[in-house]
Amino acid sequence: MALNIFKTSFAKSFRFQPVFSRFYSVKKFSASHEWITVDNGVGTIGITDHAQKSLGDVVYVEIPEVGDQIELEGNVGAVESVKAASDLYSPVSGEILEANSKLIDKPKLINQSPEGEGWIFKIKLEDEAQLDNLMTSEEYAKLVGEDH
Repeated sequence: MALNIFKTSFAKSFRFQPVFSRFYSVKKFSASHEWITVDNGVGTIGITDHAQKSLGDVVYVEIPEVGDQIELEGNVGAVESVKAASDLYSPVSGEILEANSKLIDKPKLINQSPEGEGWIFKIKLEDEAQLDNLMTSEEYAKLVGEDH
């Protein structure tokens, strides 16, 4: 009986309300073939699988410096392969919090896991609204002509 009273009073006093915020992880894509996932205001950025396939075997990665302030679509480094070199642009503005130093000795991580262990840098987002201008995975797949 006491348990039923507790359940009833608890249920009446506690209301579920939806909370919409960017505390969940979202993956977005830029037209310049970078991806970003965001978790609690920190973005992890790398190049897409499509981009690494187009580049071929990656032999060198220039990573940004921790503490650098980066503008939206600002140059943050480069990825070089046996076929070509490609500049790397940030899909958002903010401060570089971390760079994947593993890529200095193991640039092929980008080929092996471009959207995983081959991430390039982490950034504290200046304005999360900039994410709204990026593509979903479905939109990016259409851009590059892949089925999704």
